[in-house]
Amino acid sequence: MDANKELIEALNQIEREKDISKEVLLEALENSLVAACKNNFGKADNVKVHIDRETGAVNVYALKEVVEVVTDPISQISLEQARMKDINVNVGDKVRIEITPKNFGRIAAQKAKQVVVQKIREEERRVLYEQYSSKERDIVTGIVQRYVGNNISINLGKVDAILTENEQVKGEVFRPTDRIKLYVLEVKDTPKGPRILVSRSHPELVKRLFEAEVAEIQDGTVEIMGIAREAGSRTKIAVWSNNPNVDAVGACVGVNGSRVNAIVYELRDEKIDIINWSDDPAKLIENALSPAKVISVTVDEETKSARIIVPDYQLSLAIGKEGQNARLAAKLTGYKIDIKSESQVMGD
Repeated sequence: MDANKELIEALNQIEREKDISKEVLLEALENSLVAACKNNFGKADNVKVHIDRETGAVNVYALKEVVEVVTDPISQISLEQARMKDINVNVGDKVRIEITPKNFGRIAAQKAKQVVVQKIREEERRVLYEQYSSKERDIVTGIVQRYVGNNISINLGKVDAILTENEQVKGEVFRPTDRIKLYVLEVKDTPKGPRILVSRSHPELVKRLFEAEVAEIQDGTVEIMGIAREAGSRTKIAVWSNNPNVDAVGACVGVNGSRVNAIVYELRDEKIDIINWSDDPAKLIENALSPAKVISVTVDEETKSARIIVPDYQLSLAIGKEGQNARLAAKLTGYKIDIKSESQVMGD
């Protein structure tokens, strides 16, 4: 088999195995051969390269204008010469003149290798980018590779992702080969392939874990209405059921806590409060302060603030360790929260 035919066979095989269009490769090869010709012929803007799609034969043509008197032999041809090739041409016509140089087959073969390798790399990069860019704002499972400074390199299968220090959860330490779930923040296309930034601390990670774990969320019966997270410590999530016969909180907790426990395990024992959403701000704030019991909630919708009274023995629970429970409830509801105990109110 001659070299030209081998080229076509090779391109057919690449098309089958790599799913890269043979036509795309041939066009890229033709373009790169035009560039090679320009190096050989100097000013050669009128040069065209054609590769026969069946035989692989490579021909170089110059597109020349038919003129009475030639003033530029590179871009013009005399009527007399042109009619030796085609009797029907007239002045002003453009004709293709073959100018395939000697040894051009060898140059073509070398170029073909370079072009094919480059195109395969480009195409594989594009496929990888498309594959992972579709996972942006979703969760993926990765395998911890190694620490690179304060960042962690995570293998996602065909490509590595970066878990930067900012997106890590304080106190989480991983060992190589640990399998972990991650939220894909961003996928950037770079000359070295997709650069994927992932997070363990993003609130959406918890949301996506619930979506994956709870069938009623997947089918739209239960909706996640809000989420507030202090990564590694505690998350509050507000849920709502579109079906009066389905308990939203119960669906998220699962039988004997099976669903929420799977998420807590994945988040390395982060505490999760699941509460019922309400369109009534007072009721929502009361729910959001769970597990603390509330006596009364007075809401000012204009200033987006609320005054809450709790039994004395519930005050520290309502506020939470270092104010966390009240802080997360405020973040979840969008209200500024002021908590007082019964005796504080009595004393006012």
